Amino acid sequence: MDNHTYNYPSDCTPLTSCKSTRKPAGSTVVNMGTAGKKPPSDYLVWSLCNTLYVNFCCLGFMALIYSIKARDQKTQGNLQLAQECSDKAKWYNILAAGWNLLVPLLVVVLLVLLLVHLGTSQGSFDFFGEDGFQSFMKLFSR
Repeated sequence: MDNHTYNYPSDCTPLTSCKSTRKPAGSTVVNMGTAGKKPPSDYLVWSLCNTLYVNFCCLGFMALIYSIKARDQKTQGNLQLAQECSDKAKWYNILAAGWNLLVPLLVVVLLVLLLVHLGTSQGSFDFFGEDGFQSFMKLFSR
């Protein structure tokens, strides 16, 4: 039977009950949440940057997990849980960014101090000479 040739009774439409007469359509209410409240940030881009760069102790990965959770909760409309996940993502991002800046900075400072010390007459030595390693160890035994 073809859909175009089948005629429905005037009081009956597909997917509805034909037992009763049609009632007038009612109104539909859609709750859009609080209009004045700004949804929490999810810090997803910051978390991705911290995850891809250094990622010391997986802090960037933890921030990424909480950022995704915050985005999911914000999409579902649970703003309270989204705010909690957003706060955790923010703090993990702060810790990860601090470590990502601190570790290379410490390495540079240590290299500069080592080069300054090796530049002095007492600290100069030949790494590949006969007494290279012993000279290096004497630097730290004073």
